[in-house]
Amino acid sequence: MRYLLGLLMLALSATVTYASTEVFTFDNEQQEQQFRKLTEELRCPKCQNNSIADSNSMIALDLRQKVYELMKEGKNRDEIVDYMVARYGYFVTYNPPLTPLTVMLWGLPFVAIAVGGWIIFARSKKRVRLKQVEQGDEEALPEASRTSNWVYLPGFIIALGVAGGAYYQVGSYEKVADWNNAYQQAPALLDRALDPSEPPLNNAEMEHLALGLRTRLQEDPQNVEAWEMLGRIGMVLGNATMATDAYGRAYRLAPKNENVVMGYAEVLTRSSDPEDNRQGAELLKKLIAEDRTNVKALSIFAFNAFEQERYAEAISAWQMMLKLLPENDQRRPIIERSVEQALMMVHEKKGQPSDK
Repeated sequence: MRYLLGLLMLALSATVTYASTEVFTFDNEQQEQQFRKLTEELRCPKCQNNSIADSNSMIALDLRQKVYELMKEGKNRDEIVDYMVARYGYFVTYNPPLTPLTVMLWGLPFVAIAVGGWIIFARSKKRVRLKQVEQGDEEALPEASRTSNWVYLPGFIIALGVAGGAYYQVGSYEKVADWNNAYQQAPALLDRALDPSEPPLNNAEMEHLALGLRTRLQEDPQNVEAWEMLGRIGMVLGNATMATDAYGRAYRLAPKNENVVMGYAEVLTRSSDPEDNRQGAELLKKLIAEDRTNVKALSIFAFNAFEQERYAEAISAWQMMLKLLPENDQRRPIIERSVEQALMMVHEKKGQPSDK
């Protein structure tokens, strides 16, 4: 299983890119105002009535980044809102549109009042007729008997219709079917992901594999390798919440597993939260202290240090990598350019002209 997991990690890591810190640049002031207004109008799915502009949760950070990307692609306000609603439902908006469900919810109190009034009226009428029967009016007896059999029928029909409509709107039977399909398809998708001769999984297939893995982890929550795999899939899909939660669980179960520590550190260094960045850097430092030839740990640490403007640490890590890599390694030119860029940033911070 560890060998297969290693192959999957290698296959998935090829599609992973480094996320930058949350710095947005706009073409003009109008675009910036539109961004701020949109982020204030969208509700954080994880928070208590906070907009994504006000929340510092991981999912809010992801949503702000997605809004920015969609704006840069030329999407207008309605297209961006539709995109968010398609993924998070109408809860993500503070002004849900008029739909059959909202009409039903708003009209339900009036229906209940009408049904209650009907029942009260029918029962009152029945009591009057029964009283007439007691007083000797035999003609009222058959009608009172018929009324007792049918008085509750309108309420029953209305209740049945309301229940059916509510289930149709919010029963999520389609999502349950998707969940069952994902659970059944997970083994085949995993085999495809591990087979280098097969085409890579697309995003929809990755999401199905992730859903299947989450279901299996409910049955076996101590499976470190499955948590690690789910975390890597979250990174490929750009789902920061999934990746962080999954790697966090794996790390708590196996804090000395090098692959787990490496993946968790990588996720934390991509976060927009400075505390996550600090924790990720500490984990990488421990890995490097234990093995100074760990090129991957050095690479992640260097890029994170550069993004955090710790240029001296980034340069030191890159220079160590250059000593370890062979002369014909294709990564060397990229690392050398990165070192030059970091040196230029150091000179600029010091207010001195660069050597270049």
